[in-house]
Amino acid sequence: MSIAALSGVTDADIAAARQSQPDAFTTPAGMVRKWTPLAIAVVYVFASMWYFDFARLLDASDRVLSLLYNFVVWRDMDTWAYRQIYVGISQTLAMAFLGTFLGTLGALGVGFLAARNVMPFAAVRQIVRRILDVLRGIDQLVWGLVFVRAVGLGPLAGVLAIFVSDLGTLSKLYAEAIENIDRKQVEGVRSTGAGPIAVIRYGFLPQVLPVFISQSLYFLESNTRSATILGIVGAGGIGMIIIERFRASLYDQVAFVVLNVLVLIFAIDWLSKRIRLWLIGAKHDG
Repeated sequence: MSIAALSGVTDADIAAARQSQPDAFTTPAGMVRKWTPLAIAVVYVFASMWYFDFARLLDASDRVLSLLYNFVVWRDMDTWAYRQIYVGISQTLAMAFLGTFLGTLGALGVGFLAARNVMPFAAVRQIVRRILDVLRGIDQLVWGLVFVRAVGLGPLAGVLAIFVSDLGTLSKLYAEAIENIDRKQVEGVRSTGAGPIAVIRYGFLPQVLPVFISQSLYFLESNTRSATILGIVGAGGIGMIIIERFRASLYDQVAFVVLNVLVLIFAIDWLSKRIRLWLIGAKHDG
């Protein structure tokens, strides 16, 4: 634009341009709105550091190095209770599998009750969703403590904790997947005169089943890690062995157990990927 053209622009033209394109002009109020959240975040980060005594890291450096040394230097391996360790790992895997399986079965029914395009009664739908909020809002570890108190020590408490927690989360995820389906397929099934059960079986499930399976397999992997933590609070499995070894300062055995759990997680992740690809009929590269 030439200088002559610019000299012809009046204040009224500028005001009209500001009104029509407010985002193109920077104002003091706009700058405040833009930078205030960032300034609050920076202040909050530095204020949060006030609660942490970072100097203690230097004081604890010797203990940390000693702990790491004991983790990597394994002694008297022939005296370790391998049978107890692998029984605990098998209990943890069974706990995660059974809890995830029960949670998946429960979510298959509850998820449809919470879906807007399946449950026409808003009152029922809202009650179901609020119950799911409660189940999902309480941490799995807290459920573990509750069930340890209710049914006693052992894997049963862990299974119930995983089941209740997964029921709340998977039902919500399933309901969202159901609400996002292609309605044309459902309408096509309905047009044949099919009843509600048949509509769900042939209109909904073929579309959402791969999503359901993928989410449940991911939860199985996640719950295997969670089952380890649940064992620490008394829900059985490998977690109880880990906490016992920690209390006895057998850090080399703790490291061995953790490595075995990591191998188990990797194996579940590998197997889950193959199952997902097999179910959807896709090829994989290894």
